[in-house]
Amino acid sequence: MLIIPFGNKRRANILSTREINMIVKLTQDLARGFAPWKEMFFENEAELNALGARLIFAGSEKDNDNKMMVLIDFDSPEAMKAFGGHEGLKAKRAAAGALLETTEITVMSDQAFTGTS
Repeated sequence: MLIIPFGNKRRANILSTREINMIVKLTQDLARGFAPWKEMFFENEAELNALGARLIFAGSEKDNDNKMMVLIDFDSPEAMKAFGGHEGLKAKRAAAGALLETTEITVMSDQAFTGTS
């Protein structure tokens, strides 16, 4: 996978040529463990993609299935705002056990990258 810093349009080849725009780390507590959240994600992945976001990684902590971390690649800050403000997806995440009030969002630096060869 290739990570191109947000706002920088030059390309480099690491593992693919897909441009990455804005990586965001999201941490959140879960009330019912990771499995219901994972199921909810796969049921709604197309809607997330339509908003301009793609999942890079999601997983719970090894010793605590009720704490998770997600990395998302957003097309733009506007795509991130659209995701954050999408009431339908908020309700689905909450129904899957996500404790929305515990969400912490961190925008990663433009020096971030994934994968090495």
